[in-house]
Amino acid sequence: MSIEFQVPDMTCGHCVKTITGAVTAAAPGASVAVDLPTHRVTISGTDQADKVEAAIRDAGYEPQRV
Repeated sequence: MSIEFQVPDMTCGHCVKTITGAVTAAAPGASVAVDLPTHRVTISGTDQADKVEAAIRDAGYEPQRV
């Protein structure tokens, strides 16, 4: 299972690192794939979409579930 978010305010490598860290802290063992040009974050290895979304929000971003 994978969870996808559009994160329009993710604009640079620092954003990617921050979001990746937030997701892996919230869902240990999950894998995070980021496509920066399209602002898309795909998480696999967890089914805790609400927890992952909250972690991205807590990191200061506005994820939108795809």
